[in-house]
Amino acid sequence: MQGLWSRRFVALIIDVVIISLFSWILVAVIYPVVAFTNSFQVLGFWLPLVAVIIIVYFTYFEGKYGATPGKTLMKLKVKAQNGDMSYMKAFIRNLSKILWLPLIVDLIVGFAFGSPRKLYLDRLAKTEVVKFEEVKKSKPKLEHSTS
Repeated sequence: MQGLWSRRFVALIIDVVIISLFSWILVAVIYPVVAFTNSFQVLGFWLPLVAVIIIVYFTYFEGKYGATPGKTLMKLKVKAQNGDMSYMKAFIRNLSKILWLPLIVDLIVGFAFGSPRKLYLDRLAKTEVVKFEEVKKSKPKLEHSTS
């Protein structure tokens, strides 16, 4: 269990770094326009924009691939308990990632009132994070006939 949570934490750090890099690039593109037009009040919308970026990032990758780049590197996958993983399930399970406080509350409630394997929103979305092992498929060797 401890190995799973340490992998999940490292995966989250990797994903936060990716989101931060994307956000910095976005700021580098937007800020000159804001400075040129002297419309600094637009920067007040930055926090909601970052929240949308976070939700879209996690929802897209987990809904489409079952894992974010961070989870993929840590050999983790989000799977639905019944049926296929969907964008809606990914959206529900990632709502707490908008800010740190909801994520901590999600973690505490998940541990206190349920399985230590799941966050509270994982239970609502009926999903779970699991380790996956790479299956090496052996390619059949082609035989050459020299006749």
